[in-house]
This record gives sequence, structure tokens and C-alpha cells, in this order.
Amino acid sequence: MTAFPSDSYDAQVTSSKTTTPPDADSVDTTVPRYQIGEVAERTGVTQRALRFYEEKGLLQPPERMEGGFRRYSDDDIVRIEFVKKLQDLLGFTLSEIKEMVQSEELRQQVIASRHLDPALPARLIRAEHIIDALQRQLDVVDHKTDALIEMRSELRDRLEAMFKRREDIQAKIAAEKPAPKKKRRSQPTTG
Repeated sequence: MTAFPSDSYDAQVTSSKTTTPPDADSVDTTVPRYQIGEVAERTGVTQRALRFYEEKGLLQPPERMEGGFRRYSDDDIVRIEFVKKLQDLLGFTLSEIKEMVQSEELRQQVIASRHLDPALPARLIRAEHIIDALQRQLDVVDHKTDALIEMRSELRDRLEAMFKRREDIQAKIAAEKPAPKKKRRSQPTTG
């Protein structure tokens, strides 16, 4: 599974909340930022899709330039590529992708906070959060896998039926062919 690098505002993300972009004072200006057109070209995702991902909570709201233009980080690009991979290669729906992305972000947040609380009870709680996040991801994948296994079985049954049908047709064609006629030898003429 692709891991997401941590953003400074990742801690705001939960499965029930949306986030707001960081304010200009909290943004690290040494980190490269890209405008929406650059990101669209780099990831192969349309600008419209990027805005849709943001609207549906698949992508956190990017920071904005003074004119309101979106500015994406390398972390955002990693997320976009992950969403695209889930959608294109695995056929996940947007809601399944959202669940996967949110679970991965939660897992990354819990991992990033591991040094803050060395006490065993706190570590146990963190471990439980990671297990919950991974279980949510596995549930999404299992659901998709079950559907694909069922579809594969149906396609195999159809294919087997078509093989049988083809054999039946071939047998009927063979039965309808007249037997080849024997060539008559012509009698040599004497003369």
C-alpha cells in the first residue's frame, strides 16, 4: 500500500470532518508548490477531477495563492496518484477510495505521533487505531475482491457454456456435411 507523507495539517483529518487549508503563516515556503494545471499534467488527472476530488474529500483543500489559485504540494500529488491508481487499476468507486485515503491518513497520523507518548497504555491505543485503519482498508479491498471473484466465476461459467455450445455447433456442422463423393474412374478407350 502506498504510504502518504505527513502534512502539517494531517492531524485535522478524521473520517467525519472536512479540513480547511492551512493559513499562509503555517505553510513551509521551502516546499515546492504546483498550480492546478501543473498537477493535472503531472498526474494525468483533469483539473475538473482535481476539484471534484477536493469537493468529495478525497483530497484535502490545497493552500491558496493570494488570487485564490490552488497550490499543491508533493504530498498532494502522492495522494492524487494513489486515488487515480485505486480508481483506474482497481476499479474502486469514489466512496471506496475516500475510505481508503482517510484510513491511510489516519494510520500515518498515528504512526507520526508514536514518539509523543512512550507510555504503554498510549502505545496500545495507537496500535488499536492503526489496526482499525488497516481493517477498514482491508474491508474495502475484501468487498472489491469478493465482487471480482463472483464476476470471475460468472465469466468462467459463461465461457464454459460457450465452449459447449461451440462443440455442439461443430458436431452439427460435421453431421450435415455430405460424405465426399468417390471419383469415378473413367474407362480407358480403346481405339
